[in-house]
Amino acid sequence: MLLFALVEPVVFGTMLFLVAGTVNYWQAWLFLAVYVLSTWIPSTYLLRTNPIALQRRMRGGPTAETRTAQKVVMSGLWLSLTSMFVVSALDRRFGWSPVPTAISLVGDVLVAVGLSVMMLVVIQNSHAAATVRVESSQTLVSTGLYGLVRHPMYTGNVIMLVGAPLALGSFWGLIFVIPGVIVLSMRIRDEEKLLREELAGYQEYTQKVRYRLVPLMW
Repeated sequence: MLLFALVEPVVFGTMLFLVAGTVNYWQAWLFLAVYVLSTWIPSTYLLRTNPIALQRRMRGGPTAETRTAQKVVMSGLWLSLTSMFVVSALDRRFGWSPVPTAISLVGDVLVAVGLSVMMLVVIQNSHAAATVRVESSQTLVSTGLYGLVRHPMYTGNVIMLVGAPLALGSFWGLIFVIPGVIVLSMRIRDEEKLLREELAGYQEYTQKVRYRLVPLMW
């Protein structure tokens, strides 16, 4: 877990700086710092209090999924994220859409909020894994963030998707928010099909909490 926590930001940073063609990219450095702090602090807490929940969260990606639909969806999500980072770094390299410093800082705040929401979900629901599955010991969670929307982890994902390109100093990177949200919507629909079939009480929960991703919208 600790090795993964160290390697992930290094991979992100290497990609950003190589594509940007420079390490003189303060937006990327600040983004990486925000990312590290927003994930390491709650991860350290989970490592001490609930390491199994943290382990579930770290087993992600297309190959970890058991459902074919989710393998396709996760491949699309990873492609959207990678494209967002690459285009944002190219934007820095060629100066396509200079973003004011204040807007970049707002983007960093959104990244921090989005990542914090995602980690808070894991703290509130130890079965909130990075893959779509229902375990034999899993029970329905309907309090906390789950009392606002049915998929608060994906809400955090959307907040981060909006914030990341702004934090990296790119308006063009925002283009990939749209396919990212579409892919998440597809993931949610397939996941809810599984949850209705296998998680006790989920059908009644959908009547109580009517919004999937954004309160008062969808």
